[in-house]
Amino acid sequence: MARRGSYAKGIAKREEILRTALSVIAREGYHGASVKELAEAVGLSQAGLLHYFDSKDELFVEILRTRDEVDLAGHAEAVEAADLNDLREGYLDIVQHNARVPGLVELFTRLAADAADPEHPSRAFFEERSTALRDRWAGTIAEAQAAGRIRPGLDPALAARLLQAVSDGAQMQLLVEPELDMTTLIDALFDLMQATGSETPRGR
Repeated sequence: MARRGSYAKGIAKREEILRTALSVIAREGYHGASVKELAEAVGLSQAGLLHYFDSKDELFVEILRTRDEVDLAGHAEAVEAADLNDLREGYLDIVQHNARVPGLVELFTRLAADAADPEHPSRAFFEERSTALRDRWAGTIAEAQAAGRIRPGLDPALAARLLQAVSDGAQMQLLVEPELDMTTLIDALFDLMQATGSETPRGR
């Protein structure tokens, strides 16, 4: 029983670390979130903090995973949308949110670059994340295409990959051009995918 209780406390502490780290990076930025600062935020030493993770790299990957969980909880339609308009509106909401937390955008971009190394902890995270998102988006786009709202002849899988590519590229550009309006880029892509004569109703 004691062992089970200790395990549960460990899981809870790990969750506290990730949620706190998410807030610190969103507030202070990527450069204000060293392991030392994150450890202090949860009342641990650096060694105590890393006790809950295999490495510093794994810690930051898990922070990104937590960010996705939080985003999904608040914007589920952006990932699980069964309707093109829900996908569009939900995704634009997430893009606007990301623009307000450039520290998390920088963390995402840096780890995405690190994923080029097959041995880096971020590699598996980005592979799984990218495949899952594109599969879901492709399904929604295919249904919209069948309903005449997406250009005929456009491969839904290709359209989903384009959406991901524009989104990730826009985040990288934001780090250099803080004034960039990422929602305009994403919105324009949806307009380009739209079938001639089809209008997507928007609440924006």
